[in-house]
Amino acid sequence: MALSLSSTLTRLFITPYRPQPDATGYLARLMRQEGNGVAVSVAVLDAHESERHFGVALARRGMQPVFIRVENHSEQALRLQLVRTDPNYYTPLEAAGANHFSIVKRLSAFGALGWMFFWLFLPLLAVLPSKLYTAWRANRRMDELFQSEAFHLRPVPPGETTAGFVFTPLDVGTKVVHVCLQPTGNLLDQLKTDKTMQEGLEFTFSVPVPGISADYLKRDFATLIAPGAEVKCDLPTLVDRLTKMPPTTTNTKDTHQGDPANLVVIGSFATILGAFAARWDESETITLATCWKTARSFLLGSQYRYSPVSPLHLFGRSQDVALQRARRSINERLHLRLWLTPLTYEDQPVWLGQVSRDIGVRFTTKVWNLTTHRIDPDVDEARDYVLEDLLHAERVDAAGYVDGVGDCLRTAPRHNLTGDPYFTDGKRVVVLLSASRSKPRFVAW
Repeated sequence: MALSLSSTLTRLFITPYRPQPDATGYLARLMRQEGNGVAVSVAVLDAHESERHFGVALARRGMQPVFIRVENHSEQALRLQLVRTDPNYYTPLEAAGANHFSIVKRLSAFGALGWMFFWLFLPLLAVLPSKLYTAWRANRRMDELFQSEAFHLRPVPPGETTAGFVFTPLDVGTKVVHVCLQPTGNLLDQLKTDKTMQEGLEFTFSVPVPGISADYLKRDFATLIAPGAEVKCDLPTLVDRLTKMPPTTTNTKDTHQGDPANLVVIGSFATILGAFAARWDESETITLATCWKTARSFLLGSQYRYSPVSPLHLFGRSQDVALQRARRSINERLHLRLWLTPLTYEDQPVWLGQVSRDIGVRFTTKVWNLTTHRIDPDVDEARDYVLEDLLHAERVDAAGYVDGVGDCLRTAPRHNLTGDPYFTDGKRVVVLLSASRSKPRFVAW
């Protein structure tokens, strides 16, 4: 009690700033990769760690510190390309400035009603100079800390190590961190550099970050497929099996057909998260809290990147994992659902999926809340968008198409479970993912 009173009185007279830069528990989670005489390590701080380390709540400002360490054992000086790590990164002083203490903002928090009783605040004017001075000092210390802890944009000489933080936009779930190192030096140095180093080195990390309860956490992928049910496929067998997979999703009782199952992804779950996480967000489980956040986002027309995705069914169960790519608001998203199948190809699991694009909201009597997202009837566009997006991310090893739901014309569309019409050429896109960024072996359009 005495400690709480003392802390309250201290805050009344001064602006406290107590960062703990020695709190380095995140280093225990360092992920490390090596190649061409260079070792790169990465860790992403969660909201609590970043507030403790830097003394201010960066997550509230949509910021996230990423720790990067580069050990250069090559013979060439290297420079980190920050814009490749995140084109929307914050400079150290920009990040610090956004978190500065502002007495004006604190006073304005009392609102108009409070200032009607201005006389009650007159005694506080005596402490205002102290508050202003200590806030100024705290802000200067904040600037110095952010600058000293940052990864500075200067070459990493041969035989040396450089480490520090890059201040990026906030991500939770899975964060993809690209570390791109470009050789630098005078012209003679560049001419001596081998071709691989001239093109630069790139390391890609998929880092789990606490902050959401992703829907796939309730799935045990190891037990989804019954023992002995796994089918190893060569290419002809894979094509044959995929064409015989369920053509559409269904309702819970498997009595009505829904959206076409128009997507096949081949790769481990970790590879899937790594390939999609740079552009797509994971989905939270449906709870009262996430339903409230979804409703608030719907009413305000704002973004909720991790909004729960309604369940569709294949193989007698709802989707194993749902991903989404939000645009301006919650009403404009691409939804992607995946189900693990018994098939494997090149020792990689095969996932059957469904993808569609939300383009608005409409009234319906087919669901309890009387509203549903309206999908773009051209479902092939969403399907092909996934392929193009993965190609742009350079995470496709090979891709092609197989028969799926069968074609239907715009003039004679089919309908999903909520009555939305759709038309399609009836094909499924099949994407064999690459575990790291690379050029595809082939893409058959």
